[in-house]
Amino acid sequence: MSPVSALVIVCGLGLVGWAAGRAKARLHLQAGTARPHSLPAYHGWYVAIWTILPPALFLVAWGALAPGLITDAVLRTPPAAELPTAAIDRAGILSEARRIGTEGQATAFNPLSARLAPEYAAATHRYNLYGAALALVLAFAGGAFAFTRVRPDFRARTRVERLAMGGLLFASLIAILTTIGIVASLLFESIRFFGMVSPIGFLFGTGWSPQQVAFSDPDAIFGAVPLFWGTIFIGAIIAMIVAIPLGLMSAIYLTQYAAPRVRAWMKPVLEILAGVPTVVYGYFAALTVAPAVRDFAASIGIVSATSESALAAGLVMGVMIIPFVSSMADDSIAAVPNAMRDGSLAMGATSSETIRRVLLPAALPGVVGGVLLAVSRAIGETMIVVMAAGLTANLTANPFASVTTVTVQIVQLLTGDQEFDSPKTLAAFALGLVLFVVTLLLNIVALRVVKRYREAYE
Repeated sequence: MSPVSALVIVCGLGLVGWAAGRAKARLHLQAGTARPHSLPAYHGWYVAIWTILPPALFLVAWGALAPGLITDAVLRTPPAAELPTAAIDRAGILSEARRIGTEGQATAFNPLSARLAPEYAAATHRYNLYGAALALVLAFAGGAFAFTRVRPDFRARTRVERLAMGGLLFASLIAILTTIGIVASLLFESIRFFGMVSPIGFLFGTGWSPQQVAFSDPDAIFGAVPLFWGTIFIGAIIAMIVAIPLGLMSAIYLTQYAAPRVRAWMKPVLEILAGVPTVVYGYFAALTVAPAVRDFAASIGIVSATSESALAAGLVMGVMIIPFVSSMADDSIAAVPNAMRDGSLAMGATSSETIRRVLLPAALPGVVGGVLLAVSRAIGETMIVVMAAGLTANLTANPFASVTTVTVQIVQLLTGDQEFDSPKTLAAFALGLVLFVVTLLLNIVALRVVKRYREAYE
């Protein structure tokens, strides 16, 4: 019996326990011997939780311990005596035997793996039965314990609500702990990188060529300024020039001028852009927009124009993030009280003056939030830049030149077989740390702007 099957059976027992606990609490309620503290449903949930939660936790722990126990059991079998002493060879044979015995791999590259496969299958089956049996014992024991506590004076509601609160707290802590783990990993690896490369040379150097074999002067080849400039140039300048005006104007039209019938179909169509995969945008940028930009550059006399340019990537990226700006601005403008709009019109202001001087300032927190979301989305984009802007780290303001971004270089540095002790690989973590800090600062500035204007218009 697999752990999944055991978990399904445990959930079925939990459903039976819920019904039994609820029925017993109803009998006490009908008897009327004492005023019950909790409703019958809470008693049912209490029994179900004790039936499901302990065996579920046990199965999770067993899933982590069982592979080691299975491997130890296989190593005690007679065929395992022929395993080589080299750790890497031994691990390869055992891994292949496990795939043959438990995952259905048909062929074996090593004859010893074929002989060990039945041992793996038998040990896996045996330990799965052990785990399922122990899980069922825990389910019956937990359910019986909880069922005996069902009585009128038992505070089942308090216990269930405390457990639900603990679950919500745990779910909240997952996000916090994940963030702490990400920051800690970035800091640890970045400190190792800055032990090999000067932080000044990395943050202010203008030469980026980590593919060089010789690292005699790492400060000369790990200057990340071209990457920072490429990220800003494509994601925060060109893309925002496209996304902010179009997104804001579309939101104003949909909320202030469009008829309800037009808004009903135009807003969903606009938001479909947010669901298009980025690889599709990348193909569109590489096959349609980039050649058009190259032809336009050639027509105005720029002979060095190529099919990889910052302008092509920025234009398509701007179109991609229009829904982020438009949706946030739409919701913020629609949330402004009608009394402010009606009061402005009653004072003789035109519709355009009301939008410009009343609605937009009042909706500025939401608009700033949408712009921030769009900037963060653009800064983290990779596929469009790879396919339309290229991989060359150039420090140039020419929109028709090929540039690259931080995220693209992170992918390049971590692709393939890399040694995590080399500055080339560790540079990816330093780039990620810088990108994280920049995004954090943008969030702080945006929150201060939102707080200031929210206090002014509330």
